[in-house]
Amino acid sequence: MKLARDTWLIFHRQMVLFLRAPLMLAMGVIQPLFYLLLFAPLLRPALDAADEAASYAVFVPGMLVLLAIFAALFAGMGLLEEIRDGVLDRSRVTPVSRLALLLGRSLRDVLSIGIQAVILTIAALPLGLRVPLGNLLLTYLLLGLIVVALSAFSYALALKLGRIEVMAPLVNLLSQQLLLLSGILLPLTFAPAWLRAIAAVNPLSYAVDAARALFAGDFTTSGVWQALAITGVLAVITVAWASRAFTQDLH
Repeated sequence: MKLARDTWLIFHRQMVLFLRAPLMLAMGVIQPLFYLLLFAPLLRPALDAADEAASYAVFVPGMLVLLAIFAALFAGMGLLEEIRDGVLDRSRVTPVSRLALLLGRSLRDVLSIGIQAVILTIAALPLGLRVPLGNLLLTYLLLGLIVVALSAFSYALALKLGRIEVMAPLVNLLSQQLLLLSGILLPLTFAPAWLRAIAAVNPLSYAVDAARALFAGDFTTSGVWQALAITGVLAVITVAWASRAFTQDLH
């Protein structure tokens, strides 16, 4: 299987580069940890939660989705650096599959963000978080689909735009809107009807609701499987677009 071998080669190279810069891992998890320590304690009275465990069961899954969204959307910045340094051009003259150039990077993103998600979850356990292991693993699967979808989108965007000074403000604007329209910090049940109507067209709002249902111990609700289906379809669409962008930009 040439595609599998090529994907592994790209993934391995990307992981070596990632492990050489452990500060990137630390920086990725610091902001969610600050939210966990400084913002989450305010939620119990705001949500009228029975105890700390109930408030963290609402807040932590939102933070996990936040981590996946921001890290994946900014993944294309690294690709722009590779384009600038000529690394991508050198990869393209090899017989490596163009799809593998994408999949190897996206799988690196899934693993690195997965590590950060585990760290964040473990940090919340002493604060009162309780979640069934099976539900937690299903949440991580959902996060993985989000990362694949958004990192592929980010890579395609990087190839199309080609400039950090153009991409950075665009991605920052997009990520902020997704944050506000996903109910990450507070459930959208607190929002007015018009805001809930707008959020209904945001596929990531379904992922946040599903993650909270899983942390609450409910994996049978249709919302969980709906979110997995939506993010799965989104991942297929963005991977197809990004792999085509890798091919079309050949010179």
